[in-house]
Amino acid sequence: MSNPAQAVEASSAEEEPSAEEDTPSSLDGGAVERLSEGAPSWLSERRQHAWSVFEDTPLPSTRSEEWRYTDVSRLLKFADLRVAPDGASGEEGTRPAGLTAAMDEDEAAAGHTVVVDGSVVHVDLDPALEQQGVILTSLRAAVHEHGDLLEEWLGTEILPPEDGKFQALNAALWSDGVLLYVPPNVKLDLPIRTTRWISHSGSAVFTRTLIVAEPGSQVSYVEELLSEDFDQRTLASSAVEIIARDGAQVQYVCIQRLGRGVFCQSAQRTLAHRDSKLDTLNVSLGASVTRLDLNARLLGPGAHSELLGLYFGDEDQHFDHCTSQDHIAPDTGSDLLYKGALDDRAQSAFRGMIRVHRGAQRTDAYQTNRNLLLSDDCRANSLPNLEIEADDVKCSHGATVGQLDSEALFYLLSRGLSRHQAERLVVLGFLGEVMARLPLGGVVKKVTRAIERKLKNG
Repeated sequence: MSNPAQAVEASSAEEEPSAEEDTPSSLDGGAVERLSEGAPSWLSERRQHAWSVFEDTPLPSTRSEEWRYTDVSRLLKFADLRVAPDGASGEEGTRPAGLTAAMDEDEAAAGHTVVVDGSVVHVDLDPALEQQGVILTSLRAAVHEHGDLLEEWLGTEILPPEDGKFQALNAALWSDGVLLYVPPNVKLDLPIRTTRWISHSGSAVFTRTLIVAEPGSQVSYVEELLSEDFDQRTLASSAVEIIARDGAQVQYVCIQRLGRGVFCQSAQRTLAHRDSKLDTLNVSLGASVTRLDLNARLLGPGAHSELLGLYFGDEDQHFDHCTSQDHIAPDTGSDLLYKGALDDRAQSAFRGMIRVHRGAQRTDAYQTNRNLLLSDDCRANSLPNLEIEADDVKCSHGATVGQLDSEALFYLLSRGLSRHQAERLVVLGFLGEVMARLPLGGVVKKVTRAIERKLKNG
């Protein structure tokens, strides 16, 4: 596997798009054909297969357990969407102000990628890591330069199109994304940071992320999703596939701060092999509608995963998290903690599943969802579940939905704080437990500032 020398502008080598190419195209088979032009046969065939699965798969319905609280037919019309054109330059001086401001808040990193309207427009990586064989590049470039890696893993057993209608649509129409490959025993002291920006109202943006951490390696990956508010429904669809080989340590963080009018749909799949540690943190603060499907598979003895989530909604925001922890090998552990605060008319749904497969003895698995309601009009639904096919396990699940602690508020008010200040402290303390579990490179500061802004505007 060669090391990519281009680790700079992933889009600069391509020709300038024509005015016709700048026009968003419909979500149809023609878009699949356009994306397949010049691609290797395995990728073209994979896209066509995914499109067939999409067409044959019915729209998710509230009659199914997984979508009981999110009526896609009312919230999103595929016919109204257009595939976003390639992103503009991501160089400093030409970036949107919101994108620049978010990147300015970031702390040190081992490498960066910038993704505008689904196209990777900038990549940089520490040269010392390049020399050690670390690959950080766009998927569009990787198709030709690291096709063997993508053909093996991209959209195959980790996240096949058969997983659902949105998953199939993403597999057919993804335009670009990020490949991160870490060779055996290479340890990154600083995180890789990706910033994703959406510009076009009424567009559909499809991206993918593939992270492969070889045995004994260590890496953290932080991505942030951003946009302005839109007056037309806009779709941000992402697929994330992460493999942690034996003894690898991987941390994946997603901070979602998209504008109103966006339907944010994300499917994430993680594979943890023997003695590996693969942790995820999903922070949902923006978008009008958020849907996350997260599956963690523990495949080898000694594997462990923490699944952390935080969401804070106001006005009429809607959050839907569907998680599953699959313990396939014996002597594995997982711990899920998702906490959310809701204000105004915001709603949330959490459906979690712990599956202990036959033979997965000595599994140690936990699942907790806690919700804090700040108004009488918001609502939280929580459905934790267990499926156990082994007899030597430690598993528990729990969920709570409650109002602000009146005693805590009274104490803070008696200390001279205003009610707004008191509520701010209670909310930050409630959500802070999640961030404290994964104190990574400025993430806590950035998320805290974003929550404070929402509280201030409330």
